[in-house]
Amino acid sequence: LEIARTSKGIHLCQRKYALDILSDSGMLGSRPTSTPMDYSTCLSASMGTPLSETSASSYRRLIDHLIYLTNTRPDITHVVQQLSQYMANPTSTHSQTAFRILRYLKGSPGSGIFFAAHGTLALKAFSDSDWAGCRDTRCSITGFSVYLGDSLISWRSKKQSTVSCSSSEAEYRALASTTCELQWLSYLLHDFRVPFLQPATLYCDNQSAIQIASNPVFHKRTKHIEIDCHIVRDKVNAGLLKLLPVSSSMQLADIFTKPLSPALFQGLYSKLGMMNIHS
Repeated sequence: LEIARTSKGIHLCQRKYALDILSDSGMLGSRPTSTPMDYSTCLSASMGTPLSETSASSYRRLIDHLIYLTNTRPDITHVVQQLSQYMANPTSTHSQTAFRILRYLKGSPGSGIFFAAHGTLALKAFSDSDWAGCRDTRCSITGFSVYLGDSLISWRSKKQSTVSCSSSEAEYRALASTTCELQWLSYLLHDFRVPFLQPATLYCDNQSAIQIASNPVFHKRTKHIEIDCHIVRDKVNAGLLKLLPVSSSMQLADIFTKPLSPALFQGLYSKLGMMNIHS
């Protein structure tokens, strides 16, 4: 980790580590791309031809390196999460997608997270999901981002463990994961004796999921997600967080659930609080 500190805040990046990955892969002279993943690509286990054992070992080593790089590069979190699912039996398509990430890193190896020294200490989170986003299992993808003030402090892109019967169910499972993260961060700030504004704000772009959290009556279609309903509703009633709607165009967690077009990706990238002090 490379740390730069001024009166304005702290910048974390892994520039040397990113350049080492590019050098080891022979991609230092590659042409940069504007996004880490082609938005028209939808990966699956059967795409492409299986790699040889030597190439498969190189693929696994590369993904291991990229997973560590996501500590300061939330912009590549989603595609790395996708590729890590195929480490047992990678194919040529998965390898090509991994090399596209390297081309993306070539354009800005020094990008990293910036934590502002000044600002309002308030927790706010954005929760989203891509319904049935996994082509192999039809499980949905959970994505969330949590900010302390304007600084991104926690994020996740993860495939849900069960298949959701509706987009509302997928969104609600994502809300439950984000709620648990907000609760843990609240306890952490209390332990550090850091005063912050309460309740935390949780933004969701699915009106049905918000209605499930505020409706005390369990309907037949929500009975199988009753535990998740209790988690979110109990924390709302306890005053830990408040749910607010947000338009899909302002859903900052969208970057953690699916590949995006260059225009959409750059718009959300600018809101991640990332900075390249080397440029």
